[in-house]
Amino acid sequence: MNTTSRTVNDRGATDDGGGPLSKQAMAAVVARDIPRGSVVNLGIGQPTLVADHLPADSGVVLHTENGMLHMGPAAQEGEADPDLTNAGKVPVTELPGAAYFHHADSFAMMRGGHLDICVMGAFQVSAGGDLANWHTGAPDAIPAVGGAMDLAIGAKKVFVMMTLFTKTGAPKLVPECTYPLTGLRCVDRVYTDRAVFDVTPRGLRVTQTFGTTLDELAGRLDMPLLAAEA
Repeated sequence: MNTTSRTVNDRGATDDGGGPLSKQAMAAVVARDIPRGSVVNLGIGQPTLVADHLPADSGVVLHTENGMLHMGPAAQEGEADPDLTNAGKVPVTELPGAAYFHHADSFAMMRGGHLDICVMGAFQVSAGGDLANWHTGAPDAIPAVGGAMDLAIGAKKVFVMMTLFTKTGAPKLVPECTYPLTGLRCVDRVYTDRAVFDVTPRGLRVTQTFGTTLDELAGRLDMPLLAAEA
């Protein structure tokens, strides 16, 4: 069965150009799906781009691992404050009501179930929702777990944002993870440049595709996939 192929441009608008999404377009899709008023943590890397696509009236409160609430979009040229950065050390802005606190308090918020959603990158996600995003297991790789384990078990929902395939074409969405795990069965939804997947008890459900079809995805991933209406 095929699903409708469509893409989303860098501003979040749908068009018929087809093809994989850019990082900015992926971020726009994630931002679109975050409920109004949610408290959200954006992980290092691609997920930080989501902040730039949240509507000003969304009411979404962004929390940073390094101790900030009400983080705003990335700072533009000339407005960077060296004291205002996200966990990835990218200069950011503050919104009205912004608050700052100790690193330990930030982790207490993460571990205490106070975050509605966290958006993280990943090296691999399994069909069952296992997350591997801190180490590839390669001898020369530098492990970088950060607060990922705390977010994976502490947030009410875990969204992953990643490219669907590596630079060599290997799938990053797999039947079982082969990299060291960050968390077990913790991922709720996976946003990629080719499609959006919901992790369900019955398997991975494809809710939207970008320049591809359900059949093509199933063939490249070599695993069964559920259609959106299933």
